[in-house]
Amino acid sequence: MPTTNPPQRDLGSLRIDERERGGDRTGRRLLVVLAAFGLAFCVAGALFVLRGRAPSVEVAVAQESAPGRAALLNASGYVTPRRKATIASKVTGRVIGVFFDEGVHVKKGQVLATLDDSDARLALDSARTARDATKATIADLDVQLANAETDLRRMVELQSEGSQSQQALDAARTAVASFKAKVAIASAQVAAAESRIREAQQNVDNCVIRAPFDGIVVSKDAQVGEMVSPISAGGGFTRTGIATVVDMDSLEVEVDVNEAYIARVVPDQPVRAVLDAYPDWEIPGRVRTVIPSADRQKATVKVRIVFEKLDPRILPDMGVKVTFLGEEPQGKSGSGSVVLVPQDAVRDDGKKIVFLVKNQRLERRAVTVEGSRGSDAVVVAGLAPGDRVVVKGPPDLRDGQSVAIEK
Repeated sequence: MPTTNPPQRDLGSLRIDERERGGDRTGRRLLVVLAAFGLAFCVAGALFVLRGRAPSVEVAVAQESAPGRAALLNASGYVTPRRKATIASKVTGRVIGVFFDEGVHVKKGQVLATLDDSDARLALDSARTARDATKATIADLDVQLANAETDLRRMVELQSEGSQSQQALDAARTAVASFKAKVAIASAQVAAAESRIREAQQNVDNCVIRAPFDGIVVSKDAQVGEMVSPISAGGGFTRTGIATVVDMDSLEVEVDVNEAYIARVVPDQPVRAVLDAYPDWEIPGRVRTVIPSADRQKATVKVRIVFEKLDPRILPDMGVKVTFLGEEPQGKSGSGSVVLVPQDAVRDDGKKIVFLVKNQRLERRAVTVEGSRGSDAVVVAGLAPGDRVVVKGPPDLRDGQSVAIEK
């Protein structure tokens, strides 16, 4: 049987010709060069187009400042009611009815809660019974007094005829005086009973808790079945209050002003208040009073401020920032007008500047800013009413640059 040799691998058949290898590498290099030239051309074209396009900006018109006042001082505080009461019971008792909830408007005299008045009513009934019994005694004494007076008249007639002794006459007079005294005593007892009735009735009335003034309930402090008392028992099982009522018409602002600046604050001074909950809402107000006492720990003086007009959005204990106002500053240069522009229009380039837009070109203008009014800056020099200033735009704006105004 002939011997079969295994097949041999011919590695030489896998060899690449040097001429073919060089040609493929040259083609790839040519493609890379062409792609690089194309990318550079596209980038250059894009830069050319972008360089020729004017940047877009948003402008605002400078408004003439209405006659007003400038900010002299800023302070922060809280909305507080002038009238706020935690309503409690005058007597100790168990709550059997609660007729309100938080946020409910109540009127003066409206019933808020009732206490168990069974004991008070028993005392009232007892006082009435005692009064009625005393009145019945007076009726009996009146009858006896009338009889004694009749006897006295008879004795006087008999004594004048000489048929009655002086002793019997004196006894009759004594009986009449005694009955009159007893009637007086019984009448006084009736008056005392009437006083006890009024006292018992007051105890019954004290079991009905009423609102002391018009307002809104902001806290519900007791529930049905709980004990309430005007005196704290020192534990957690007896309530001392029923509800807390706030007179919403008495809301005002209380702020602490540093004593170094309190001389800038005077009664009836106008202010602007901004609630932390509504930062874009300015509320006009005025200083009601400066409390004549300083806090030595904080070196501050309390100032009370009233709102010119109340609003349902104003709630007790809201945080508020207050600006005390003074006379409006006058312009120092240019047209002399005081104008308002959005604060975003003022840029800091070593000094305060704005960019005006005239004939689609920018004009760099230095301005003098003195204070703010809400979201606007008060410009006292450098601008005139009607000037158009850039509010939003690229950070690299320059003088004389062409711009496109956004509509």
